[in-house]
Amino acid sequence: MHDHPSRTLATFAATLQAADLPAPVLRRTEDLFLDWFASALAGKGARPVESLARFWASQGPATGPCEVLIHRTTTSPLVAAAINAAASHFAEQDDVHNGSVFHPAAVVFPPALAVAQALGKSGRDLLVAAVAGYEVGIRVGEFLGRSHYRTFHTTGTAGSVAAAAAVGRLLGLAPAQMLHAFGSAGTQAAGLWEFLRDAADSKQLHTAHAAATGLTAAYLAADGFTGAAHILEGPQGMAAGMSSDADPARLTAGLGQRWATAETSFKFHASCRHTHPAADALLQVLREHRLAPADVETVTAHVHQGALDVLGPVVDPQTVHQAKFSMGTVLAIAALHGHAGLGEFDADWRAARVTAFRDRVRMVLDAEVDAAYPARWIGKVSVQAKDGRVLHGRVDEPKGDPGNTLSRLELEAKALRLAAYRGGASEGEMRAVIARTWNLEHEPSVAAWLPAGGAR
Repeated sequence: MHDHPSRTLATFAATLQAADLPAPVLRRTEDLFLDWFASALAGKGARPVESLARFWASQGPATGPCEVLIHRTTTSPLVAAAINAAASHFAEQDDVHNGSVFHPAAVVFPPALAVAQALGKSGRDLLVAAVAGYEVGIRVGEFLGRSHYRTFHTTGTAGSVAAAAAVGRLLGLAPAQMLHAFGSAGTQAAGLWEFLRDAADSKQLHTAHAAATGLTAAYLAADGFTGAAHILEGPQGMAAGMSSDADPARLTAGLGQRWATAETSFKFHASCRHTHPAADALLQVLREHRLAPADVETVTAHVHQGALDVLGPVVDPQTVHQAKFSMGTVLAIAALHGHAGLGEFDADWRAARVTAFRDRVRMVLDAEVDAAYPARWIGKVSVQAKDGRVLHGRVDEPKGDPGNTLSRLELEAKALRLAAYRGGASEGEMRAVIARTWNLEHEPSVAAWLPAGGAR
């Protein structure tokens, strides 16, 4: 079967059972769900998110079985999945898998929760579907390789197939149907990085589209609609059109033994993940040498090529969201506040002290960092102090990576901050969500997570 990796991967997703999943994987999936849920709430009120929400709401029913988390309304699975996916990818606090450079939560949990609510599924059903989506999406991202990520936003492309896997598992697709779902999702996969040059709104469109595309593909497959059997590795498939270094072996390596879901990282700073290693390394230098930001003459961030590709075009950010893709801005805010959080960005991204520090930061390609990427995201900085010293910082695992992860107490604190950020949920409501999430495997139904009508 390994000469047909698309089929092998589809069969895995279609036949995955709760009994196959080790307890630590289930617990980590609960962690990831809470982190996603809170990230979605933090997208409330954001202009691009609300624009997408208005469009999708205009296309769907005014009521239904599925929650739109930021509005406390209900609608169809398709509309809820798209809006929740857009919302959860705005605050730059949703999770990331290093090796695939892919943000699974924003494209897996929105369609999975919506369909689970529509079908009356249990918490265990939701967890299994989510793991199917994570395992498939991560492997597709790894398969497509570094060349893909230079131009394509992997969360939009691999995310379409990940969403199809999660929804297909909830629908109980047979392996052959799941393969058709992959085919239909893959042929619609999209997402280009060009938007970052203009501070355009496309990033949230990418996740909304991927969630909706995957959901559509799975439902079509359940109805007998067919898709390409070799959509991933075929001569005119995704890799042929989107990659020059695709490795089909990555699609099936370790299926059922290596749980990529548990390798997923949480975000500590509210910015593009490519900035986190350098931010942590800079904070290390400031802390160890007792430097204030005013003591810093210049900072050199030693980075991998992917960071240069994504962050390099952002020289003078024009929006707070674009500022989260500016290495200089992120390092400035981290240096001034000890971390680069949501409130700090909103208050300071254009402040004179931030822009002055930003303009003293540069990025250079580092052979060691680049060779380790994307399996490891090493942070290295060189700091020229105003007293003439040159100081070096290094972080081998940024805060939030599996070896330096967030504890459940830290995840709870983060979730409470995200829920409060734009009034998405009250502290009491979020604490109820937290308690329910820690028991998700035993929840008989995943319906109605928040009271209707707004935060109280």
